[in-house]
Amino acid sequence: MDILFWLALATVVVVLLFDYTNGFHDAANIVATVIASRAMTPAQAVLIVGFFEFLGPLLGGTAVANTIGSFVRLDGIDPASALTILLCGLLGAIAWNLLTWWRGIPSSSSHALVGGLAGVVVVSAGPDQVVWGMQELFQQGHVTGVMKVLLALLLSPLVGFWCGFLVQRLMHALLLAAKPAANRGLKGAQFITAAGLAFSHGANDAQKSMGILTLVLLLGGFIPTFQVPFWVMFACATAITLGILSGGWRIVRTLGFAIYRVRPLHALNSQLTSAGVIFAASLVGAPVSTTHVVATSIMGIGASERPRAVRWSKAQEIATTWIITIPGAALVAILIYAVLRLFLGPA
Repeated sequence: MDILFWLALATVVVVLLFDYTNGFHDAANIVATVIASRAMTPAQAVLIVGFFEFLGPLLGGTAVANTIGSFVRLDGIDPASALTILLCGLLGAIAWNLLTWWRGIPSSSSHALVGGLAGVVVVSAGPDQVVWGMQELFQQGHVTGVMKVLLALLLSPLVGFWCGFLVQRLMHALLLAAKPAANRGLKGAQFITAAGLAFSHGANDAQKSMGILTLVLLLGGFIPTFQVPFWVMFACATAITLGILSGGWRIVRTLGFAIYRVRPLHALNSQLTSAGVIFAASLVGAPVSTTHVVATSIMGIGASERPRAVRWSKAQEIATTWIITIPGAALVAILIYAVLRLFLGPA
């Protein structure tokens, strides 16, 4: 029991560390456009974003947590082995987050989490322990497990692109006769849209850690059923907010300047689009990537206005990173598991 307790404690710490790196990695996704359009100073952006980021996990429900906490089955495995598997999957996701942050590439923390966990579960416990969801989808028309996660992650960038495209066209038509002084109002409105984006990010991304942390408690026998305790919500809200406040500023340049030249109207439209898409996904329990949605909304806005001015080469680089994130994080998690088993011996 003592070993199980300390293993569970270590896994909880690693979950919160992942949550922190998620916020650290995604800070730029939220503040990039508001800083690039000069609507706020970095200090203002971080303070406002941090406050609403903290509220998101507390008020956004637990639908996403339920999805993330149920796409792998580890209840039939020895608790110590199950926690070790979760630990390695999380370490793989954290390593991938830090690697892509170091390279200044806005990859998806959600993809990294799914890849790390699914990869190590397949190798250590077998593919049957992953809820793939293919049978449920094609035979029952029910979306669940990995299929629900992947569909959300794949469809959300497309929705972000086309919503950004349409919102830009609509706002451009409404402001066609506006004078340059209107930029002051557009910058002021970003205090609201940036807060909305931060809230929706917290409501979606922190729930992923909430789901894993609750799964740790369930597998360790500390709670009887999968129900997210309030202290888990509070802890994950705190960890992701601290990550946001730390700020992964390397990615601000990529999202704010390297895809399209962002002006106040573009920034407002990107924040409005991203906040709407992410919050809607949170309500239906779909874990999406803020990185994907923000980046593609900027691409859609640029394509709507001046397609040739969009730096599609940078978009291609980002898309390539998205494609390799799941297998990359899976490979890192598997290597960590192999090294751990080498030193500790077979389970």
